[in-house]
Amino acid sequence: QVQLVESGGGLVQAGGSLRLSCAASRRTFSSYAMGWFRQASGKEREFVAAIMWSDGSTYYTDSVKGRFTISRDNAKNTVYLQMDSLKPEDTAVYYCATAPGGSKWLQGYWGQGTQVTVSS
Repeated sequence: QVQLVESGGGLVQAGGSLRLSCAASRRTFSSYAMGWFRQASGKEREFVAAIMWSDGSTYYTDSVKGRFTISRDNAKNTVYLQMDSLKPEDTAVYYCATAPGGSKWLQGYWGQGTQVTVSS
């Protein structure tokens, strides 16, 4: 059993920054990747970013490229999402998740979500 705990969400002005953290209770050797998703009110959950545990390669949705950076600290079993130049449209509940295989997020573990609110 693995528990994912997100932190770092909050309220920030447009153009500001937040750094989200997702800490796993223990190393998840079976996880192919960890990533971040978000769901805005009234919208579908969407992929934001992912990082591969094997080589650290990263993937981003187009809307956050150049503004968000995903990183990981294997020793701390933690993944981060540095969010810069935040926009009101970034407002959402952000979830971290693991994937046992490529794009197999629903088969992995999910955190409880953390609210990010960006004001104009």
